[in-house]
Amino acid sequence: MGLLSNRVERSEIRPGDHIYTWRAVYAYAHHGIYVGGSKVVHFTRKKEVESSNSSNSFSSLISFSEASSECPTFPDCGFQLSDSGVVLTCLDCFLGNGSLYCFEYGVPSAIFLAKLRGGTCTIAQSDPSEVVVRRAMHLLQNGFGNYDIFEKNCEDFALYCKTGLIPADEPGIGASGQASAAVGIPLAALMSSPFKMFAAGPLGMATVTAGMYCAGRYITDLGVRKDVTKVEVENLSSHLGFRRIEDAESVNSSPDKVKKTLLPMKRKRER
Repeated sequence: MGLLSNRVERSEIRPGDHIYTWRAVYAYAHHGIYVGGSKVVHFTRKKEVESSNSSNSFSSLISFSEASSECPTFPDCGFQLSDSGVVLTCLDCFLGNGSLYCFEYGVPSAIFLAKLRGGTCTIAQSDPSEVVVRRAMHLLQNGFGNYDIFEKNCEDFALYCKTGLIPADEPGIGASGQASAAVGIPLAALMSSPFKMFAAGPLGMATVTAGMYCAGRYITDLGVRKDVTKVEVENLSSHLGFRRIEDAESVNSSPDKVKKTLLPMKRKRER
């Protein structure tokens, strides 16, 4: 258990683990669920949306845009339904050039507050690993709705797979600690401004701002929030905000469209 994040070796992860890797010099992290066999299920924007939204640099940064054109290890790496943002890749492609970290569940409040970086742990408890893998594989074939940086991103996807919990009220901030932290930093500075008179100099002001930031992270954590509900993965498509919107005209215009079947990955070469 690291102070800021929990770096692990590949031999330490197990199916059902929530893993992540830092990108852009620790500017943000990309999250996914390890399902075994060197495979990871994670969430990004839909294929057709990715190219049309390329002008949105912030969205492009947060989403998994580093997918390689062809994986040298697994021929089926990058499996993704055309109308879904959930993708299956090998662990190598998921990590890119980054290191491997494991998201921590059921951490005590003191440990949660001590970790100053959001998106690394939660007070919420994880469900059994077999349930986590089943949710991830179900969503790979059925989708997780539309990608949104603050309401439904890769960390939200992994948190749902691990806990089955999603915010009941939308729109708003999702379960992602990373998104909450991004919003919390400027909000903490704004909210702490009325306390300037009590802060003796820059150090006191920084202390007050840090305290407001930590408090904001805590009350928005999935294990503390009261506006979350448990939804079975089979019922997720009918839940508000997670309905898969199908374009009937697009489907009708492509009658010869064949649904791609998920095949088990096979290694091209031995390491």
